[in-house]
Amino acid sequence: MTGAILADVILAARGLDYDYPGGIPALRGVDLAIRRGRRLAILGPNGSGKTTLFLHLNGTLKPRTGAILIDGCPGHYDRRTLRAWRSRVGLVLQDPDDQLFAATVAQDIAFGPLNLRLPQDTVRDRVATALAALDITALAHRPTHMLSIGQKRRVAIAGILAMEPEILLLDEPTAGLDADGVARLMSALNALAERGTTLVLSTHDVDLAYGWADEIAIFAGGSVIGQGDPSALLGDPAMLARGGLRMPLVLETARTLIAVGHIRPNGPLPRTRAELMKMIAKR
Repeated sequence: MTGAILADVILAARGLDYDYPGGIPALRGVDLAIRRGRRLAILGPNGSGKTTLFLHLNGTLKPRTGAILIDGCPGHYDRRTLRAWRSRVGLVLQDPDDQLFAATVAQDIAFGPLNLRLPQDTVRDRVATALAALDITALAHRPTHMLSIGQKRRVAIAGILAMEPEILLLDEPTAGLDADGVARLMSALNALAERGTTLVLSTHDVDLAYGWADEIAIFAGGSVIGQGDPSALLGDPAMLARGGLRMPLVLETARTLIAVGHIRPNGPLPRTRAELMKMIAKR
């Protein structure tokens, strides 16, 4: 890597190995680079080790070998360092019920900032900002047990966001959501990206990853087998076969239309359905 690229990497895994209890292999030689201000999708099937990787990236788990690098420096696991680490790297778990426990939405979001012993005015400001960022201000006084799964997901994200992390890790955030719920959640995440938050999302949905991410990492067999441009990686049949994935529908359709001469490539290939339809309309 060049110096400029290295300087852009805010969090990285280098040669990460980890075994589950009983010696069951989980991670094998994982290398991953997370670049400041980018949207990274970690793409792989369920059970491939993506959640285990996320638990390493925020310091919850310690690797058997290898290291997590924060701004190029190896992470340490003493209490003080972990506290600072987790204030910078927020993790939203797949099941929001694992993170929501306060009586109301506002109380739940306030929990983290209060634990930082921040002044009450600061806590109120952070809660209000997080509610607005996730478009859930109207839910502030709603009991958490009365929320839909999509609302719970956004509240869980708001609770981490109120801690003002530099990096937000989201483990399968769209699982169990209907199309409207996915659209609302992704709109909220895009707004966070525009504010400069570095976002890392794990998913097995190739279409969602292709349309959303600035960069893709394909995860299979406990390792990252490729990281880079979404069109290049997800347009590579050999890479897709190794990862047990299919080509995104928008990319496959665009490549087919170009191959038969119905449309002419003019710049980057379309990443979303809207971009594809615009390309076809120009034809």
